[in-house]
Amino acid sequence: MIYDLVVVGGGAAGFFGAIQTAEHFPGASILILEKSNKLLSKVKVSGGGRCNVTHACFTPSEMIAHYPRGSKELLGPFHQFLCGDMMEWLENNNVSTKIEEDGRVFPLSDSSQSIIDCFLWACQKHSINIEHHAQVQSFKKKETFFELNYKDTSLQTKSILWTTGSSPKAWDVLKKSGLCIIDPVPSLFTFNIQSALLDGLMGLSLTNVQVQIQLENTQFDAQGPLLITHWGLSGPAVLKLSAWAARELHAVDYNFQISVNWIAQNEHECLAYLNRVKSENGKLKVKKLRPFQLPRRLWERMVSLWQIEGKNMADLSNSELEQMASDLSGWQFNVNGKSTFKEEFVTCGGVDLKEINFKHMESKKIPGLYLAGEVINIDAITGGFNFQAAWTESFIAGRSIAERIALNSEGE
Repeated sequence: MIYDLVVVGGGAAGFFGAIQTAEHFPGASILILEKSNKLLSKVKVSGGGRCNVTHACFTPSEMIAHYPRGSKELLGPFHQFLCGDMMEWLENNNVSTKIEEDGRVFPLSDSSQSIIDCFLWACQKHSINIEHHAQVQSFKKKETFFELNYKDTSLQTKSILWTTGSSPKAWDVLKKSGLCIIDPVPSLFTFNIQSALLDGLMGLSLTNVQVQIQLENTQFDAQGPLLITHWGLSGPAVLKLSAWAARELHAVDYNFQISVNWIAQNEHECLAYLNRVKSENGKLKVKKLRPFQLPRRLWERMVSLWQIEGKNMADLSNSELEQMASDLSGWQFNVNGKSTFKEEFVTCGGVDLKEINFKHMESKKIPGLYLAGEVINIDAITGGFNFQAAWTESFIAGRSIAERIALNSEGE
């Protein structure tokens, strides 16, 4: 038997690509090969088990602003399939969604199992076969089909959709087949910091913090919620920063300095505020001030490190006020290493974008080989953007593969 399509990789992009192929060409013979015994593993853990399926950005230009790598290439594809299209597809397949205040989109059930069950049901509906423990070791293009080899098995297919995520072994197979692979490095990670300011304050969060990294002549900035953890700093602001600076931080072995603006105001504005408080409330104990609604424990730790616990505001010298303003608007930390963000590991790297025709998600070097998801050199910040790239790429690939099947059928 020669399959119409074999999908290599049983993750989000693979399943959605298989389903889209079947929807655009009903009756297509499709097989999904998954190397492990787990399907849709990232869907399962995304959003703390709720599955952050996409983000409420309804124009392509707005959506691409969240992709450190691949924004230019995704502009055209996002005009064809965007977050609203994915939400509509889910609704049509009995999964209602909701948009939260920060723009993240989740199933109304607040359970990733809703998405998994939806995909599995669609596969059953379209008679899409799934095989576990099937890691592809090689493939070869023949005249009219591909031959894939895995375990002690070989099979034939007219098209391949390669969606293996960040698998080094899978990248090696593609490299041996002639594709250019951009060396992968981690993206979306948290920062390991040992600091007297943070020690013992794990669990504290701030809603709007500015973070900045200066590496040689390049500056990276991000803003958003921040979380103090057992190992240092996390939260959306840090994760955004890690994504935009992924390659540069890898180059310095994750040893660098970060500036944290706790109050999202500049030093001049902060100093003016402190001077105003000193003038109007001189008898106020510094420890009781808690400016800009900082968490109480964080402020008290700062006051302790400044060694001004017993002072009133009126007792503070100009140099002490200046130090406070400087630290509040730009506390310096030394970062020594990183930690993976939960189980939602994302990489920067993969198949070189120059080798892909984004009108079809097809390899320029190997016609009939399609690629989608994290296997290619596209990644985004946290918030549902990586999934949306996968849905869009898989939609386009699935539709293109269906058109290819239709042409082959006419020829036969």
